[in-house]
Amino acid sequence: MYKLIAFDAYGTLFDVYSMGELAEEIFPSHGHALALMWRDRQIEYTRLVTMSDPSPGGSKYYLPFWDLTIRSLRYVCKRMGLELSSENEKRLMDQYAKLTSFQDSLEVLKQIQSQGIATAILSNGSREMLSTVVESNGLKSYLDQVVTIEDVRLFKTAPQAYELLLKAFPVKKTEVLFVSSNAWDALAARWYGFDVFWVNRLGHPYEEIGELPTYEGDSLSKVLQVI
Repeated sequence: MYKLIAFDAYGTLFDVYSMGELAEEIFPSHGHALALMWRDRQIEYTRLVTMSDPSPGGSKYYLPFWDLTIRSLRYVCKRMGLELSSENEKRLMDQYAKLTSFQDSLEVLKQIQSQGIATAILSNGSREMLSTVVESNGLKSYLDQVVTIEDVRLFKTAPQAYELLLKAFPVKKTEVLFVSSNAWDALAARWYGFDVFWVNRLGHPYEEIGELPTYEGDSLSKVLQVI
């Protein structure tokens, strides 16, 4: 049914909120709140950059995802009244580069590959960030390509970001299943024309606008039931 299964990276294959443990160590009683706000601000910056100049050649306000992640961390620490030393900033960012994958990520990619279906990551992350986190989790052998929005300098949810998959693989929209744990990402991919699997690990409600995801499950492994 599908020739390509494409995965979002952060929050889908890799646990961004695992950062909360280190943040809690550095900022006792504030770490988990910091991790949540950090992620929200990071995504907000990607949207601000893209929406303020969605030109075909890329946003003139574009900054690599790594830079936006650092600046998001600095903002949130200021907002929460936490003093962020250069040493602790480096510790947090080094940890971000080596996020742990969810327990079922590797097995799901293996199973898909064994069925002769192409696999890819489509992410806002920079090439260097993605290479590091993919290799540190042992996923490289099970991904045909890692596709980054760096090539268009427009972050998801810009349609040009999702179009990158059609440029990277000889497939039609109807032959792609896009997998994301982020409801906003799932919705935008659905609007673009992909079938979508929403990984709803926390039992959250879906967005109140747009089309429902094609499929929904509480773990990544449920994708295997679809294919």
